Amino acid sequence: MEQKREQQQVAISVRDVKKVYKLYDKPSDRLKETFGLAKNKHKEHYALNGVSMDIYQGETVGIIGTNGSGKSTILKIITGVLNPTKGEVTTNGRISALLELGAGFNQEYNGIENIYLNGTMMGFSEKEIEERMPEILKFADIGDYVYQPVKTYSSGMFVRLAFAVAINIDPEILIVDEALSVGDVFFQAKCYHKFEEFKKMGKTIVFVSHDLSSISKYCDRVFLLNKGNLLGEGSAKEMIDAYKRVLVGQYEVPVQKDSENLLTDGELNMAALQAMGQNPEKLEYGTKQAEIKEFYITDDKNVRTTAVIKGTKFTLHMKVEFRERIVAPIFAFSFKNIKGTEITGTNSMIEKAFLEPVDAGETKEITFEQNMSLQGGEYLLSLGVTGYAGSEFEVYHRLYDVLNVTVVSDKDTVGFYDMGSLVEVKTIKTIKDEKVIPYRQEA
Repeated sequence: MEQKREQQQVAISVRDVKKVYKLYDKPSDRLKETFGLAKNKHKEHYALNGVSMDIYQGETVGIIGTNGSGKSTILKIITGVLNPTKGEVTTNGRISALLELGAGFNQEYNGIENIYLNGTMMGFSEKEIEERMPEILKFADIGDYVYQPVKTYSSGMFVRLAFAVAINIDPEILIVDEALSVGDVFFQAKCYHKFEEFKKMGKTIVFVSHDLSSISKYCDRVFLLNKGNLLGEGSAKEMIDAYKRVLVGQYEVPVQKDSENLLTDGELNMAALQAMGQNPEKLEYGTKQAEIKEFYITDDKNVRTTAVIKGTKFTLHMKVEFRERIVAPIFAFSFKNIKGTEITGTNSMIEKAFLEPVDAGETKEITFEQNMSLQGGEYLLSLGVTGYAGSEFEVYHRLYDVLNVTVVSDKDTVGFYDMGSLVEVKTIKTIKDEKVIPYRQEA
């Protein structure tokens, strides 16, 4: 493999790239520092910390990592949308990038006008755009909406048109950032078929995705980022395995230390909560006659985690303190996707698991054990303790979107969850040795 790479030309070279953002507590601090009225009013955040990588012509390369790892930042620096704080990037070939949904589109223009706008920005003449127009419209397949202002488009229409433009301008390097997760399954299939065509044509593809099954299927090589650091590169399987270890906290991650920009106790607490997947700005309410004091998830090895591998068992734990006697408390949980759609959930009353009174001063530990059948992706967990006082429904304590749970999957089916189908194909008959009588129409 190394010998083959030596013969390949480098399409993208990234050398010791750092991207540092100055974070200010309030706008006035930025102003004071700008005009020299105060010093060191900011904290430095390393979105990228000395990242180097070579991507060769004809490769399909994936970049994976947790949220905030620097994936989108490195793509924006490669495409010139952002400038690095330090380091350099060189590219060899025409780049077409699909970084953000509808980026570069004028909301007031219709689809046709935006195709011309984007094509012109990429350096094409009007004649060249006209030649590519039929192929763009065919691939986008949004019908007469192409004559309507793009501000009326759904997110799916946006990505169809944007992707159709990006791949039909004959790029030598195609860069895609998560955009394919917006289209429907048929459009995604068409896009990945185009990836296969591009690979055969020797084009370079770089894409960021949380869809590990796509990463595994299409990528020749994968880079793993975490908190701005490049943890490693290798085959899709090697890096996906390493990514799973990062998700469950079993991978040593380099830490950027800066003694001059230490976080306050409050900031450290918020950072710690976020590192554990907890929402520091959670929505909660209730009478607090019973209160959820602790909650966490364990995997099939009884290790605390916020990442669950699809197809394995996991257990949700809740610890609830009771300040008053409650006749029949109900313990509940539910999962939403990041768009806020309720996907699944249950409670102790539905499951007929606990229908007893609890006295004041008692603490109960509740566990829900089940298989993880949700598709790979990010989900939000909500928890609750409710009940009835006579005929009146009471909410004692509710925590909405309190925990971010990542489902890690290398095989996703269609829809929200996997039915766990067992597929079997049998040969019951073969006609290769049978005489086939041609159909003859009677006069």
